[in-house]
Parts: sequence; C-alpha cells; structure tokens
Amino acid sequence: MNPYIPDELPLTGLDAQRLLPLVGQANAALARYDGLLQGIPNPAIMLSPLTTREAVLSSRIEGTQATMDEVLEQDAGLLQEGEKYQDIEEILNYRQALYAGREHLKDYPIRLGFVRELHRILMNSVRGQDKTPGEFRKDQNWIGKYGCTIDQASFVPPNPMLLPDHLQAWEQYMDSNDMDFLLQTAVVHAQFELLHPFKDGNGRIGRILIPLFLFQKRVLSQPMFYLSDYLEGHREEYYQRLKAISTERDWNSWIAFFLQAMVTQASQNSERVAAIRALYEEMKIAIHAATHSQYTVHVLDAIFNKPIFRSSDLTEQLFQQFGIHEKTTPGLLRQMKEAGILRELRPSSGRRPATLCFPRLINLAEGHKVL
Repeated sequence: MNPYIPDELPLTGLDAQRLLPLVGQANAALARYDGLLQGIPNPAIMLSPLTTREAVLSSRIEGTQATMDEVLEQDAGLLQEGEKYQDIEEILNYRQALYAGREHLKDYPIRLGFVRELHRILMNSVRGQDKTPGEFRKDQNWIGKYGCTIDQASFVPPNPMLLPDHLQAWEQYMDSNDMDFLLQTAVVHAQFELLHPFKDGNGRIGRILIPLFLFQKRVLSQPMFYLSDYLEGHREEYYQRLKAISTERDWNSWIAFFLQAMVTQASQNSERVAAIRALYEEMKIAIHAATHSQYTVHVLDAIFNKPIFRSSDLTEQLFQQFGIHEKTTPGLLRQMKEAGILRELRPSSGRRPATLCFPRLINLAEGHKVL
C-alpha cells in the first residue's frame, strides 16, 4: 500500500445540498450551548467535572478502561499503583493538555509548535513515552492488525519526507476562513488524523484541538465543547468515516457525520451545563443554610472544581487562596456531611485525613449514579 496523499485545502466539490442543512442545525445547537456557557460566572470551575469526563471518554476511544470516579479518586490520593493506574495517568495527562490549551489560546493561536507541546504533555511518563513525545514522526508508519506489514496495512499515512509541507498547509488552512467554521472544524480534525503526524496519540490530540479551534474562530466564548461522548458511542462509524476519506475521498459523509455529532452533542452538553448550573445555585442555598458561613461560595467552588478530595487538601486550599482559618474548614465539612451534601468515602485514621465526595455533581456529570 502506498502512503496516503492528502487532499489540498480548502476542499472543492462538496455536496452543499446535503451539508448545508446540517451546517445550519449544528450552528443553531452550538449557539444555544454557548449561550448557556456565557451565563456561567466561572465555567472553568463549575464545568471542571465535564472536562474530566471528556478526558476519560476520549482516552477510552484509544482503549483505556478507567472510569471518571476512579480518576477523581486518584486525584484525591485514594488509588495506588494497580492495573488501572497507567490508564488513569494517561487520562490525567489528557486533562492537563486540555488545560494547557485553554491557557495558550488566551494569548496565542494554534501553531504546530503548540501542537507538539500538547503531545509532549499527553505522552509524559505513560505508554508511548518512548515514541518521541513532542516530535513529529520522521519514519513511515502504518495502521493495521498487530504485527502486520506495510503491505497488509489498512492505512498508510503520508510519507514523512512530505509531512512538514502537509502540516504547514494544515496550519495555514486553520488560519483561513472556509465557508463555515463548523464545516472547517470537521475538515481540520479529519486532516490531522489522516496526516497522523505523531507515532502515537494522534486521535487524542485531534480531539483536544476541536474545542480549541472553535474557540480560536470565536464560535465559542470558552474552549469547552466536548465531542468524545458521541464519538465514543459511535466509535466504529467514526473510524469508518475517516477511513472512507482515504479510500474513496468521501469527505461528504465524514463532514455529515461530524456535523450530526455536533448537533447531538451540543444538545446533550446544553442539558448537562444547565443541570450543573441549577445544582450550583441549589447548593449555594443549601450550604449556606447548613453552615451559615460567609465562605459559602468559596467552599462551593472548591468542591465543584474537585468533587472528591481529602479534607486536609481543602483546608489548605481555602487557607492559601482566601485566608480561611484552618480551624474553620473542618466544622464546615462536618455540617455539610450532616446535611447530606458531602459523603465520606474514607474516614480519617491517625494522621490520615478523611476523603470526602460531592456525589450529586459526580453523578450528574457522568449521566448516571456512580456514587
């Protein structure tokens, strides 16, 4: 099989009659979602569980098995080295790359050097760390069954000698304005996957870039639109549509699939964001009623940002950030446990602090009861 030769961008000859109705639906759904996003005072904190969930689902597409609550438990120091430890570390790296992307885009656009830095974060100290993290490949690779030869491969990415030119063209396309930004996002993602510029981690980097590109084009007010829930649920079609671009040059079916994913996911994300905001407002009243504390919002933000935590970590955080006395927090936590807002996952023992969780937020972010 010969290496794939990418189509030049922007694409020509797309089926406008087929795609434009979906473009309209996707833009309307995303606008409704962004309207909710703009109404949230601190989306990075309030929607932190959705960011973790995206990291879990995007990594699951690549074969990890860890769940969101296991990741949050690892955050709180509950889990030790075990069979899922490596999976969790990969998920935490993914989440860190998402955070790094948000920070970068406050001042700078997406550039190839930035993509390499995201890859370095993603592959740090996990499986694939031996595959030149942060560097574009200089060797010919291929995709297929384990142990297959290049002649048996299902897909052979572009020749590494030509890869720098293809990547430069991809970067220039991101800087341009195609007929519609959501359609352009579909093309940006697929072209990146087909270029397959890294030895490992291409799928995850490509999915991280989706919300970042939408934010760069000002389609979103925050780089917080996560698509992996839909892609993980339609994994086989996701791969089939990408493969059909390389085998049949069928961009129309891929773009239609991607736009439908945007429509469905924007609707689901809107429901979750609205529910999380409602929970936030409800808990603001409930925590104040339980504690009568002037620090209600500070405590609420802390447990939204990290819904599984060690009591000592929260005490230290509130003291360092807001000067809340270290003797005040244990009483607040006790009152919140008594009110049923928090649940104890592991009691304190000797010098070991208690581990607590905020189950309603975790269950809401997951979409079903896990705690």
